[in-house]
Amino acid sequence: MTERKAVALPNLVTPNTPVIFNPDKCVGCNHCVEVCQIDVFIPNPEKGNPPIILHPDECWYCGCCVNDCPHPGAVKFNWPLQQRGYWRDKETGEVFRLK
Repeated sequence: MTERKAVALPNLVTPNTPVIFNPDKCVGCNHCVEVCQIDVFIPNPEKGNPPIILHPDECWYCGCCVNDCPHPGAVKFNWPLQQRGYWRDKETGEVFRLK
């Protein structure tokens, strides 16, 4: 019997990256894979590496992966431009945004 190899190719319709993993803090526990409601991620076959973002365009930006991560700072949102918050300081008029 021949051994079959499974291959997963990310859906790169657009250069969308809904979350950014910090490889220095992410230990590859795959908790984000388990809590994601729509299966955006798959576990990385290499132990200890961040999950693979398989379907980035399907992300709902619900926050489960970031909020439930047991390692603070391991994953953060990369909000789409139209959803990024902008504020203006009333006194100085300076415009700043959430990064």
